[in-house]
Amino acid sequence: MMTELKASDGHALDCWMEPAQGDRKGGIVILQEIFGVTDQLKGVAARYAALGYDVAIPALFDRFEKGAVIPFSEGPRGRDMMLASELETTMLDVDAAVQALKANGGKVGVIGFCWGGGLAIRAAQILDIAAAVAFYGTRLPQYQIAPLRAPVQGHYGRKDSHVPAEMLDAAQAYFPDMEVFTYDDAGHAFANDARPADYVEQAAETAHRRAAEFLSAQLT
Repeated sequence: MMTELKASDGHALDCWMEPAQGDRKGGIVILQEIFGVTDQLKGVAARYAALGYDVAIPALFDRFEKGAVIPFSEGPRGRDMMLASELETTMLDVDAAVQALKANGGKVGVIGFCWGGGLAIRAAQILDIAAAVAFYGTRLPQYQIAPLRAPVQGHYGRKDSHVPAEMLDAAQAYFPDMEVFTYDDAGHAFANDARPADYVEQAAETAHRRAAEFLSAQLT
């Protein structure tokens, strides 16, 4: 269900909400790639809701274009919107989703993909969250400015051209407590099952299992 949230600076943004199934364990904010709140991400939300988490996906492009969902074939358009975004105000929108879930009680974690994976690391630095998971989080040098205040787990394909080995090595050196898993046969977006050319089922399922175990340990 799409609802509307208000960031602390007054900006109103859409947010997809997927209610927990069964006994509620806490909340998870999912942070988008450069394509907006896609049906694929809504499927990820349903996956974690089935594990007992209320899930929120804030529309981080709403500051530029309300309701923008970019086709996977139009990556440059999504990249331009991402580059035009300001980190500080983007994090206000992320925090609005965190606070909406915290209002229901319990701890909140963050899962991010691509651009959102980097934002998940930033969330672990500055927001009141219990844990963060970064799936092939990008722009890693941008976040090497402060220590982590919450545990972070990362999942990266060894063939990811967006995050070359030396970039990931530098991030691990800067964040020595960040748990990182790598997947030999995977590249960027390996967990996106709506992109057949990139999806690697075995790596994706292993990463989601590890993420679910990690979040369960940190949030419950």
